[in-house]
Amino acid sequence: MIAVKEDTNIVNLKGTIENNLQFSHEIFGEKFYTTKIKINRLSESYDVLPITISERLLEEVDLNENKLVKVTGQLRSYNKNIDNKNRLVLTIFVRDIKQEEEDNKDPNSIFLDGYVCKEPIYRKTPLGREITDLLVAINRPYNKSDYIPSIVWGRNAKFAKSLKVGDRIQIWGRVQSREYEKKREDGEPIKKVAYEVSISKIKKMSENNND
Repeated sequence: MIAVKEDTNIVNLKGTIENNLQFSHEIFGEKFYTTKIKINRLSESYDVLPITISERLLEEVDLNENKLVKVTGQLRSYNKNIDNKNRLVLTIFVRDIKQEEEDNKDPNSIFLDGYVCKEPIYRKTPLGREITDLLVAINRPYNKSDYIPSIVWGRNAKFAKSLKVGDRIQIWGRVQSREYEKKREDGEPIKKVAYEVSISKIKKMSENNND
């Protein structure tokens, strides 16, 4: 296994705060809060992503709605019981946050160094576009891991479908939000939001984990 380092999971975002802070939880007397950040894509659309932030960082920044901020952190996962089912929930754990004056052309980037932990799922869209779904495990201290759903397109999808469980990979891309509809038990459709990494570059590391 690779040594657990902070640089195996790096997220950089720049966007505007969408909601007021809400209390999330407390660990060893330190309070954590959640909100969402809206990040413009290069196209006309945007992503709205959940972030978790310590009260220590809030002393140095004004997080009123519509404030433009720069965030550095990690994409983390945890299990949450929703409707009596365990669900994988993603959030960006903030390590640094600063107010910004202007937007830039690359407001959303992520780098992950981890392991394929589920058989890749290869498929094609109705228009023939190739897609491979990956679930990547990223180690962090105290024997914890984050499980990150990721999606690979085009030529990279062909490469990714041949990956095996346990393969170590490095991926670069962006964190995206995606709306979809799901039917309830009574047949009524409800809108939901999924979070995942859209991969622009993927690299398989050597079997002995040496770069």
